[in-house]
Amino acid sequence: MDPTLDLVAEISRLRKEMNAVILAHYYQDAEIQDLADHVGDSLALAQAAAKTEAEVIVFCGVHFMAETAKILNPNKLVLLPDMDAGCSLADRCPADLYEEWLKQYPGHTVINYVNSSAGVKALSDIIVTSSNAVDIVKQLPKDEPIVFGPDRHLGRWVEKQTGREMVLWPGFCIVHEQFSARKLAALKVHYPDASLIAHPECEDAVLEQADFIGSTLALLKYVQTHPEQKQFIVATEVGILHQMKISRPDAEFICSPPNSGCDCANCPYMRLNTLEKLYLCMRDRSPEITMDEETRVRALRPVQRMLEMSKGLTPVQQKGD
Repeated sequence: MDPTLDLVAEISRLRKEMNAVILAHYYQDAEIQDLADHVGDSLALAQAAAKTEAEVIVFCGVHFMAETAKILNPNKLVLLPDMDAGCSLADRCPADLYEEWLKQYPGHTVINYVNSSAGVKALSDIIVTSSNAVDIVKQLPKDEPIVFGPDRHLGRWVEKQTGREMVLWPGFCIVHEQFSARKLAALKVHYPDASLIAHPECEDAVLEQADFIGSTLALLKYVQTHPEQKQFIVATEVGILHQMKISRPDAEFICSPPNSGCDCANCPYMRLNTLEKLYLCMRDRSPEITMDEETRVRALRPVQRMLEMSKGLTPVQQKGD
């Protein structure tokens, strides 16, 4: 690749030539968010793609997100800048092992977080987001046994909110599990006026300290609708701070501290997507997301059931991952 290329200009040119839409998750680098047509949570982005006239979807996120876009948009070319952009949560729940594990729980309704592979979605009865999981579980009969995967922390939070006991797959997100409750308590002493806002993928000990718990989209909306609050401690992936700062330049945002000394609030998989890779995937129309039609149709059904069960909820409740 010519190192003198103006990548932003070239990406814009290719977007027009290909009739493409560029989608960027909130956890992407700021420079990718700034040139995207839509920035948001993964399900909302996949749905946005379905409403456009674009022939090509370029998904700047991780693999399961691009798969969801393909599930909802089977006739469109779906590209992912780096096929190695996986997800610790989705990758820790391989469909073959999950299917074998489910045999222990016959008669259970299988609910899975949207942060899962197409293969796992195909084994599900209902897909949920972190925003609508509580409301959807509440709609099920109280005596209906439930398996919930693949995030154990989100599952425990849903159990507390609904009073329902569920069988939980023992998965987790490496970013959200790294936040330290002990260090967080010390940080709150240093910033006594700050509101702590946290994603439900965090551990219980972190969530117990939070002033507000919600999906990435819900956290952003909370910041936007609380102008009286000038400081926020944010317990989720650091990429969301870009949109928070845009919407609230008057506020200070402090990232929640991790257990280790690493910069663990950065998802390493999200960071695999770069402007260079975005340009190359559009130029070469590759890597492309593909799946067999049987898996796609099976994975689509639980997503459609979620959408049906979410009709009475707010847009944030429906779409926030």
